[in-house]
Amino acid sequence: MILTGSQIVIECLKEQGVDTVFGYPGGTILNIYDELYKHQDEIHHYLTSHEQGAAHAADGYARATGKVGVCFATSGPGATNLVTGIATAYMDSVPMVAITCNVNLPSLGKDSFQEVDIAGVTMPITKHGYIVKDIEILADTIRKAFHIARSGRPGPVLVDITKDVTAASTEYTPKEPEEKEHKNTWNDEDLKKALELLENSKKPFIYAGGGIIASEASEELRQFAKKLDAPVCDTLMGKGAFDGHDPYYTGMIGMHGTKASNLALGKCDLLIALGARFSDRVAVSPKHFASNAKVLHIDIDAAEINKNIHTDAYIVGDLKEVLHKLNGRLPDQKHEEWKQEVQKLKEDFPLNYDKSKLTCPFVIEEIDRLTEGKALITTDVGQHQMWAAQYYHYSSPRTFLSSGGLGTMGYGLGACIGAKVGQPDKVCINIGGDGCFRMNMNELATASRYDIPIIQVVIDNHALGMVRQWQTLYYGKRYSNTILEDKVDYCKVAEGLGCQAMRIKTKEEFAPAFEKALASKQPFLLDVCIEQDDKVFPMVSPGTSNSEVFDEEDLRKRADSEP
Repeated sequence: MILTGSQIVIECLKEQGVDTVFGYPGGTILNIYDELYKHQDEIHHYLTSHEQGAAHAADGYARATGKVGVCFATSGPGATNLVTGIATAYMDSVPMVAITCNVNLPSLGKDSFQEVDIAGVTMPITKHGYIVKDIEILADTIRKAFHIARSGRPGPVLVDITKDVTAASTEYTPKEPEEKEHKNTWNDEDLKKALELLENSKKPFIYAGGGIIASEASEELRQFAKKLDAPVCDTLMGKGAFDGHDPYYTGMIGMHGTKASNLALGKCDLLIALGARFSDRVAVSPKHFASNAKVLHIDIDAAEINKNIHTDAYIVGDLKEVLHKLNGRLPDQKHEEWKQEVQKLKEDFPLNYDKSKLTCPFVIEEIDRLTEGKALITTDVGQHQMWAAQYYHYSSPRTFLSSGGLGTMGYGLGACIGAKVGQPDKVCINIGGDGCFRMNMNELATASRYDIPIIQVVIDNHALGMVRQWQTLYYGKRYSNTILEDKVDYCKVAEGLGCQAMRIKTKEEFAPAFEKALASKQPFLLDVCIEQDDKVFPMVSPGTSNSEVFDEEDLRKRADSEP
C-alpha cells in the first residue's frame, strides 16, 4: 500500500507495539502529529510542559515497564531540549527511541529557521543515530532503531526525519518486529573459569547492578545467591534486583552505601560483579577497591570488562542466560562463618539517623510503611536520592527509578509521570529536593492535565543539600551559591498548576498528609520542611578506600581526638 512518511512512522510504531508517546509538537513534525491525531485511540500521546520532560517521561515509562520508551520533538530547540533526557537514558542503559523532525532536505546545512544537526549533537550519547533523507529507507530505519534500542545493552536511539520525507509517499509493507538479540561471546572455558573461582572461594560477595534488571534476571540472582550461600550488595541502579528484606542482603555499596557492604568488600576473597560497571561512585578509589579479592565480572557489554577494575575472570553475555547456566552447574556451597561475619557487620553498623526531628530518612521509612513497600519510587539527584536508596526496602525490580550515571537534577517528576502511565496500578511517588524540583516543576501541569495521580514529595531544606554537604566537609563551610532562601512557595506553585498540596513541618503531620495524598487519586505535592544541614551518612570520601567509610559518629570521634 502507498503511504506518506508520517503514516509510515505511525504504522511502524504500531508494528513495534507502541501505544504511548510523550512529546511536544512544532513546525517540522506537524505532519506526524496530524497523522497521530487520526490514531489517538491506538497511540496515546502525552503533551508534556517541556521536551526534557517528554524524554524523562519516556525514560521512566521504559524503566517501569521494560518496553521501549518513545518521545517526539520538533527541530532546533525542540530537539536540543531532549538532549539531557537522551544522555540520562544512555548513561543508565534505558531503551528509548527519540523521533525528531528537521527542515526540508534542500534547506539542510543552510542555517535555516530551527535547523540543528541533532544527529551530530547526540552522537556521543546514543547507541545509534539516524537522519532520514529518503522515504524509501524510513520504515526500515525506524525498525532498526527499536531493534538496537532493546538489544544487547539497551540504550537510546535517535531518528531525525526531514519534513519533506514525512510528506512524501512510497510503498509500505508491514513487518513483524525483530526479536531482541544478545551477542554472547562466552564459551564453556569461560564458564569453567568462573565455576572454579566460585567453588574455591571462602568469602564470596555478590555485587548486583542494573544489568540484572535489564536482563530480567532477578529470580536467577536469588537462586545464585542461595546456591553460592553468599551475601549480596547492590548499586543504585540495581535497587530491587535483589529483595531488600532477604537475610543475604547487606545494602547498597559505594560512596553512600552501608558500612556493612563497604567493609565486607574489604574482607571478601571473591567479588562477583553482575551487570555492574564499577563506577566511581562504587569503586571510589580503583587502586584500593576489593584489593584482597579476586574479581569475577559478568556483563553483556564487553567494553565494560577491565575498563575500571582488573578482573581475574569474566563472562560477556546476557545475565539471565549466564546465571541460568551457572546455577545448573554450581554445586551448593556453604559459607557459614563468612555469613556470620557479615551478619555481625550488619548488626554492628546499622543505618541510623536522628529520630527526634523531621528528617528525610524518617519520611522514607514512613512511605515504606504506609505503602507496605509496594510503591514505585522515582527520585531526583542528591541527598534525598541517597536516603531513598538507603531507607526504602525495594523487593522487586523496576520499582526504583533514578538517574544514576548522569545524575540529572530534574529527572524524577517526568520519570514518575511516565512510570505511572506505564504502571497505572502502582502507587508512584517522586522524591525530590527543592533544588531539583524547581528545575522541572512545570511538569506538574502535565500530571494535572491528564489527572495522573502521582505524589510529589519535596524534601525542602532551602539548599542544594548534597553540594552543601561537600562544602561543609571539604570546602571549609564556604557555602557558595547553595543556599535557596528565596520566596518560592511550592504549595502555591502546585496549586497554581492544578494539583493539591500540603506543607509538613513536624513528624506527626507526615502520615496523615501522606494518607490524604494517597486517597486523593489526584496529583498531590507534599512540601516537607527539614533542617538545612542534615547530611547523608555513611560516606566514603573521594579517592579513599571503601573500607574507610565513615558516619556522623566517626566525625564526632575525630573532632574529639583532635588537639
